[in-house]
Parts: sequence; C-alpha cells; structure tokens
Amino acid sequence: MKLLISNDDGISALGIRTLANCLAEAGHDVTVVCPDRERSATGHGLTMHQPIRAEIVESLFDPAVKAWACDGTPSDCVKLALWALLESPPDLVLSGINQGANLGTEILYSGTVSAAMEGLIEGIPSIALSLTSHTSKDFQPAAKFAKILVDQLAAKSLPNLMLLNVNVPAVKWEEIIGVMLTRQGVRRYVDVFDKRVDPRGKTYYWLTGEVIEDVEPPEGLNLPHNVPLDVHVIRKNYISVTPLQYNLTYANGLNQLSEWGWGDTEWGR
Repeated sequence: MKLLISNDDGISALGIRTLANCLAEAGHDVTVVCPDRERSATGHGLTMHQPIRAEIVESLFDPAVKAWACDGTPSDCVKLALWALLESPPDLVLSGINQGANLGTEILYSGTVSAAMEGLIEGIPSIALSLTSHTSKDFQPAAKFAKILVDQLAAKSLPNLMLLNVNVPAVKWEEIIGVMLTRQGVRRYVDVFDKRVDPRGKTYYWLTGEVIEDVEPPEGLNLPHNVPLDVHVIRKNYISVTPLQYNLTYANGLNQLSEWGWGDTEWGR
C-alpha cells in the first residue's frame, strides 16, 4: 500500500521512526511528512498567516522511506503532503506512534488524531496510533499491530470512510491480552493549572493536571452501551480501536431542538 505517515512529536521522535521503518520493511511504499519539532496538543490548527516550509530529510529513516520535515502543525503536514508533495494520493494516512495515550476527550486536543483526521477530510481512510505511556520507549508492539492492521486493510477495506483511533498499552507484545473495538470515553482532570511566580515576581501558569477519573459519556449519543470504553480496556492490557468521524453534528440535539418551532415569528421572522 501507498502510505503517508505523520505525527505531532516531530521528525526525530522514536515512535514515527519505528512505525515508518517497520512498514517500509514490510514492503509498503512509505512517505513521511511531519513537524520539524514537537507540536503536541495543537489540535487541528492550520498555519494561515505565514509560509510553510518543508525540507527533505535523509538518514533518519530506512533508505526506502521518503521523508520531509515541515515547520507547520500536524494538520499542515498532511494537507501539504496531499496537495503539494505527493504525486498521487496515498491509500492510507497514519499518524504516530504517539508518545502517550489519546483516549476519551483527549482526542479533541490531540495533534496525532488531527493529522489523521486531515486525511479523512480529504477522503482517505486514516489511523491514529498511540502508545499509552510518556516514558516507555518500546514502540515495537504498537508498530507490530500497525503492520497487522495495515495488512488487514489491504486485504479488506473499511466498509465506510472512517478514522481508527488506536491506543496500545505500554507492555510487551506477549502481555497484550487482545484487541477490542471501543467507544470514546470521558477523562476528567484535577489541578489543571500550576500557579507559579517567576524570578521577577510575576505570576504565571503552567498547564498540567492528572486524570482523576474516566467516566461514561453523557446519555443521548446513540452509542451502544455493550461496547466498552477506550479508557477502560487499556487498563486491562487490551489494544483499543475506536472508529471516529469528523462530523460532530449531535443527532439527538437536532431531534430535540426541532420541537422548538424554528419557523415561528418569535424567532424574528
């Protein structure tokens, strides 16, 4: 398959090197276009008011991998690759392997997920891959699963256009119990900002915080309750695979608000 790979941890990150080299060694046509430095938690930001530069990178990856480092956001990288750098569209867009989980509501801030979502917006099935640890450097199990998943998609394409958000527990391959299809959970944090004082006596705030609980999504999302939450299965050493889409329309909201009588004169008509 022709694969485009990006990330938000930057061109030098071990995760993207492990993923790209693994897939190239498996015989896939791999192109990497990713940020030239870490751009984590940038969400789906795009660069609008300054030029974007991309430089060819050599020696970091397997010789078969074509690679560019871009000074834009993760979404910039994928958009630039699809519209300017690649001669033809890829079969699949992958993002990662991220250093750290992208579970529950964290995906709304994730540059990793946003890079993959950019591929989806352009009509290309996409995968976001994350290792659920900020310290582990063993990306091989996640890369191995990525290879298996790409081989599956090569043999049997997805029934509909979607993004697969994959989180892999930070354990050895032999310790992974299995793979589970999941739905997105909700993460809540405590002590989100650390208030500090600089040497000149000025107050500043450092965004931090720790997860205090993982909870069920609110009712009314039309999601099957028999499907486990991504935040739960990771704790049991399962790989979590959550299908995502970019359309955020709230179906129940449409049904409920339609009863308000939007065509009535009280709405200004």
